[in-house]
This record gives sequence, structure tokens and C-alpha cells, in this order.
Amino acid sequence: MRSRLQTLRGSWLRTIAAAGAVTLLLSPPSSHAQQPAGDEAAHQAFNNSCRTCHSVKEGDNRLGPNLNKILGRKAGSLPDYNYSSAMKDAGFVWDQDKLTRFMVKPDEVVSGNKMQPYGGISAEEAAKVAAYLQAAGAQ
Repeated sequence: MRSRLQTLRGSWLRTIAAAGAVTLLLSPPSSHAQQPAGDEAAHQAFNNSCRTCHSVKEGDNRLGPNLNKILGRKAGSLPDYNYSSAMKDAGFVWDQDKLTRFMVKPDEVVSGNKMQPYGGISAEEAAKVAAYLQAAGAQ
């Protein structure tokens, strides 16, 4: 009797496991499965700190220039945006480190920029935004 119960239990467990595997295979992927939590946090950091004035859509300049493909772009170089002379004359190319430092203390990176009254964000939030911009620019 005991071995019959063990056999039935083992068979039942295998059936349940197989049904679960089929369900996982046939279920449509959720957005959470496709997008790691870190990406969501980075997107949220951009929305909280930058979206009011900036977009990541090419050509969508707002109060600030669009940030599409900003990494690797010369500072102050979009032809269809009216940058401050300080930004036009900055003479560097945006990389992740420079962009992160700018978001933390903009006046220390480009003194005389037009991002007033923006005073900066934490280094942690800036790193999230830089990661988001890097991912958004790769699309």
C-alpha cells in the first residue's frame, strides 16, 4: 500500500511540474520579464529629474535639448537648439562620467549653463539617468 501511494504521489508531482512548465512556455511574456527592474528604476529617475525639460526623442527639443544619443555627442552641438555660449564653447564630448557629474553639479562641469534653477541630483540618481540615456540612445 505504501509503495502504491508513493507511486501515485510521484506521478502526480510529475504531472503538476509538467503542467507548470507548459503554462510558462505558453504564457505571453510580461513587461517585467522583458525589462529588468534596474531599467525601470533608471527610466523613473529620468522621468523624475529630466523629463520636464528634456526628451529622448530625436528632434523633440523642449526647454532643454533632446538627449537622444547624447553619449558620444559634442556638448552644445545640436544644430536646432539655442545653447548657452558656455555650453557651445565647452569643448568636450559627453561620456557617462561627464554626464553623471554634470547632473550632480552642472555649474562645476559647465559654468554658465542655462539649466537654472536646476541645482543637480544625487550621484545615485544621476548614474541611473545616465544608464537610461545610454540604453535609450542605443535603440
